[in-house]
Amino acid sequence: MNVNYRTAALAISAASLLAGCSPAPTAEHEEVRVVRTVVAGQGNGTVGANYSGEIRARYESQLGFRTSGKIVARLVEVGSHVKRGQPLLQLDAAQESLLLTAAGADTDAAQSRVAQAKVDLARTEQLLARQFASQAELDHQRLALQQAEAQLRSALARQQLNVNQRGYTSLVADRDGVVSALQAEAGQVVAAGQPVVTLAADGEREVAISIPESRVDELRLARALEVSVWAHPGRTWHGSLRQLAPDTDSVTRTYSARITIEQPDPALLRLGMTASVHAPDVDGKSAIRLPLTAIVDGDGKRLVWVVDPKNQRVAAREVQLGSAQNDSVLVTAGLAGGETVVTAGVHLLQPHQLVRVTGGAK
Repeated sequence: MNVNYRTAALAISAASLLAGCSPAPTAEHEEVRVVRTVVAGQGNGTVGANYSGEIRARYESQLGFRTSGKIVARLVEVGSHVKRGQPLLQLDAAQESLLLTAAGADTDAAQSRVAQAKVDLARTEQLLARQFASQAELDHQRLALQQAEAQLRSALARQQLNVNQRGYTSLVADRDGVVSALQAEAGQVVAAGQPVVTLAADGEREVAISIPESRVDELRLARALEVSVWAHPGRTWHGSLRQLAPDTDSVTRTYSARITIEQPDPALLRLGMTASVHAPDVDGKSAIRLPLTAIVDGDGKRLVWVVDPKNQRVAAREVQLGSAQNDSVLVTAGLAGGETVVTAGVHLLQPHQLVRVTGGAK
């Protein structure tokens, strides 16, 4: 019995020694994700919208002759500055001159008939007084005089019409401006009303731009517009929305708009210059701007990962988005400003995951 107890004691002692020599269990390793972040800043600066266009005149006239004919002279060039009433193109007036001569002859004949009708009426009145003519003859002569006078008025009107037609053979400027286009040359036969000259009026200047359907409301809500031109970097002009088309262009599917430039400088803003319209505050309210890479889609919701500065762990937060442009988007709700938001590595994160910021917060 003593031997058995001694053997059991030795076995227990050996087991204890072996247990003491085995290594201690280690703590489970926690993975740390490397991310980039940005500090969400609250401010009035929303996503600025930019639209490209060109400088145009507020008033542009498509001028054409009011009669048909052959152009015999072109008196201006593209880019010529003209005054109101200055001749631009000239038609062959030979046919109109012949018509005017014929109308003058008709007028002379009508005047002769009126004079003869007056003489006949006076003679009939004298004969009636001597009872050598009847009252019916006198009435007939009076009617003949009225008809002759009516024919004279008609002839005078046709003569004046032919005078006007001959004047229409000269196309003149309807206002001061610059000839921006010519659609006809000397020797060409044109129809009445066919546009042959485009005249850009002096004075107001605008920027013609095209707006995609997704940005129409932004342009309408813009509280201020700034206009700049490529030819003069660093110079800006204030602008205002004057016109926005109610329907899209059938080819580009965009809405055309006109931005009036306030107090334009004619020496700097020349027609056709490439211009840019900037709307610095399209939403008209305070919002936070974040890179698009910070946004995560989750079950139909828009989320961002916010880093807790105390323990460097992330938590998902739902946000509401506003306008987007290029690589940034407005956050209109969900963030108060000042939060550290993950912008790179968002798709590898899990709730409460430990992160390490690389490159510093931006």
